[in-house]
Amino acid sequence: MPDQSIPEARTSAEVSQASPSSGLSRRALLGTAGATGLVLGAAGGAVGYAAAPTSATPLTSVGSDRAMFHGKHQPGITEGLQACGHLVAFDLVAGAGHKQAAALLRRWSTTAERLMAGEPAPHDDTDVARDAGPSALTITFGFGYSFFGRTGLEKQRPAALDPLPDFSSDHLDKARSDGDLWVQIGANDGLVAFHALRAIQKDAGSAARVRWQMNGFNRTPGATAHPMTARNLMGQLDGTRNPKPTDADFDQRIFVPSSGEPAWMANGSYAVVRRIRMLLDDWEKLSVPAQEAVIGRRKSNGAPLSGGDETTPMDLEKTDAKGDYVVPLNAHARITRPDKNGGAAMLRRPFSYHDGFDADGTPDAGLLFICWQADPLRGFVPVQRKLDRGDALSPFIRHEASGLFAVPGGAAKGEYVGQRLLEG
Repeated sequence: MPDQSIPEARTSAEVSQASPSSGLSRRALLGTAGATGLVLGAAGGAVGYAAAPTSATPLTSVGSDRAMFHGKHQPGITEGLQACGHLVAFDLVAGAGHKQAAALLRRWSTTAERLMAGEPAPHDDTDVARDAGPSALTITFGFGYSFFGRTGLEKQRPAALDPLPDFSSDHLDKARSDGDLWVQIGANDGLVAFHALRAIQKDAGSAARVRWQMNGFNRTPGATAHPMTARNLMGQLDGTRNPKPTDADFDQRIFVPSSGEPAWMANGSYAVVRRIRMLLDDWEKLSVPAQEAVIGRRKSNGAPLSGGDETTPMDLEKTDAKGDYVVPLNAHARITRPDKNGGAAMLRRPFSYHDGFDADGTPDAGLLFICWQADPLRGFVPVQRKLDRGDALSPFIRHEASGLFAVPGGAAKGEYVGQRLLEG
């Protein structure tokens, strides 16, 4: 888990703390959000990025926050971490090809636009999210390597989508890896997120079937006294060194340029998805100082072991009285530093997960690792190869599923996601 993070969601719509008897209708709530709320994911530039924490949002206004479906980039990439998430991969059914895929993406885009606005699904709505606002819902679509063969679009398959190399830490379940199509759903309300998941699955109809699905969570915005980097299930602040949209080279590292190849991927990105199980029983046997040595940062506040606070640059040359490095050579934070990996950087936007317990009581829990980059061969791959060679964290985690997906740029008004590929 590279030492990078995205701050919690920026939200600002302060709505009345009305009870059900106050007469504040859902329509009025959404109207208030549209007039005064911060619109996340707006098209173009850094204006729409939710990159820097502001003030914590009271839970009473979480429902009013809205992300926009149309824009330069798809939603669900630069927005802050959401409380609930679903990742789902689909395979096209036998006989379904280019035509059926285009119709499916058109349906999905129509549904996503409506649900992200807090409106019912366009047909057969289940009422699961009735009375709820948008709750920062985002729905993001991507294409797997196999999609192009099934649709006869092999010549349009990006070179960057070539399968990831094998890593020594992999224990991958093929049934829970890859897929023709990938959908990421995130929201700050569990019912809103499930409502979107169900609508997307129903829209697949006879064109595609679910290959695998995973559920995740993060801390709810407003649950802490002030915005802070998220913690993972090991209790560590996870992702301090995430690239920030204010960085001069942010777009260059995270998004395919408008002049990039293939042309249909302009302003898109590549998502690496890994289900990383945390061996919590083993991890929790370590003392706090031992855990900190594994990571290279203080558990309490994320500060590097070399001193300072969370944002203080790590001094990799600092030694203790015995002459030993205070940040161990195999510490996770040392190994994953971009300046130690040829500048490799990725935007991490993960969810934690817990899928119950094994028969012996071992928790099946960990991280749904999602990272975004303009090219996985320059982002994820070099860092993971370095981790494979001696990361102190490796004995406490296990990579159990993996996928790589090409996520095209955002759809303009009147377009559907992937239209430039499917109709270009």
